[in-house]
Amino acid sequence: MRVPSSALVSVERLRAVGLGAGLVALGVTDVAPLIEARAALHERRALGLNGSMQFTYRNPDRSTEPAALLDGAASLVVAAWPYPGGEAAAPVSGGGEAAVPSGRVARYATRDHYADLRAALGMVAGELEAAGHRTRIVADDNALVDRAAAHRAGLGWFGRNANLLVPGHGSWVLLGSVVTDAELEPSPAVPDGCGTCRRCIDACPTGAIVAPGVVDARRCLAWLVQAEGSIPLEHREALGDRIYGCDDCQEVCPPSRRSPEAALPVDDPGARVDLLEFLDASDEELLARHGRWYIPRRDPRYLRRNAIVALGNAADPTDGRVRSSLVRLATSSDAMLAEHARWAIDRLDARSREGIHR
Repeated sequence: MRVPSSALVSVERLRAVGLGAGLVALGVTDVAPLIEARAALHERRALGLNGSMQFTYRNPDRSTEPAALLDGAASLVVAAWPYPGGEAAAPVSGGGEAAVPSGRVARYATRDHYADLRAALGMVAGELEAAGHRTRIVADDNALVDRAAAHRAGLGWFGRNANLLVPGHGSWVLLGSVVTDAELEPSPAVPDGCGTCRRCIDACPTGAIVAPGVVDARRCLAWLVQAEGSIPLEHREALGDRIYGCDDCQEVCPPSRRSPEAALPVDDPGARVDLLEFLDASDEELLARHGRWYIPRRDPRYLRRNAIVALGNAADPTDGRVRSSLVRLATSSDAMLAEHARWAIDRLDARSREGIHR
C-alpha cells in the first residue's frame, strides 16, 4: 500500500528548504492542463502577436500540459528566485579622455541567475527525493509556461505588463518548477494587486503592451534584440543604449519599486558592456562571454547588430573610434550589419547637429 505523500513530505517543509536556499516564494499546484494559458497562446499566435518568437508558442498544447513532464506527475512545486533591481553600475571606463561607449543589459541577464534558481530548486527536489519521490526541474524551458504555473500555484498575480508580481517582491524574480509524483496540497491564489494602475502600459517605449497583460512581441524591445533579421527602423531609436533586454515596465511598477530587490544595486560587471568590443571581438570570444544569452541561431552577428544600434543612439558623435568602426562595417559584405552601420552613422550625424553628445 502506497504511503500518502503528506506523510512523507509537507509543503511547509519544502517552503522552509526553498527559502533557506534563497528563494523568496514557493507554492504548489496540480498538474491539470493550464487551459487559460493554452487559449491565450493560441489566440495571440493567431493574431501574430508573438512575431517570430517561438519558445512556448511553438507548441502551446505541450507547454501547458504539466503532466507530460514526468511519468506519474501529481504536483508542481513552483518557486521564485530574486535578482537585484536597483540602479545598474556606472558605464565602463576606458581610462582615456573619452569614456568607452557602453550598452545596458537587462538586470536578470547581468549574470547567470538561472543557475542560482536551478540550484535552489535542486534543494527542494532533493527533499522530495529523500522522501522517495521522483522529480524533474523545469526553468526557462519551452516545455512549461512558467508564469501560468506560478500564478496557479499562488505565487502572485499577473501585472498589466504580463509579468508575474510576487507580493513583497514585484517582478524582480525568475520562476521555475519542480515536477514531482508527490501528491501535495495546492496553495491558495493571490488576488490581483494592480487595481487601476497602468504605469507600465504608459511607460513602454514602443507601446508594446497593447492591452492589460497582453504584449505584442513585434514591438517589445526585449524581444527585438533577440529576434532574427533587421531591427525595424521605427523602433531603433527607442532601443537607446540597450543591447540585451529591457526593464522599463518593471522600473515604473509600484509593487516592484517597493520591493527589497529594487534597493539592491546591480554591481555585476555584466550590467554594462563595451560596445566597441562587440564589434572587434571574434565570434568565439563573443560566444564565450555572452553565450548564455538567447542569440538567434547562436550567430554573434546579432550581438554586433544590437551594438551598432546602441552606438548610434548613445555614443559620443565626435568619438573617432566609433566613427571608424561604423564606417568599416558600413562597407562590409554583411548586408545586415552594413545597413545598420549606415543607419547608426546617420543617427550620430543627426545627434551631432542637435548638439547631443551623450
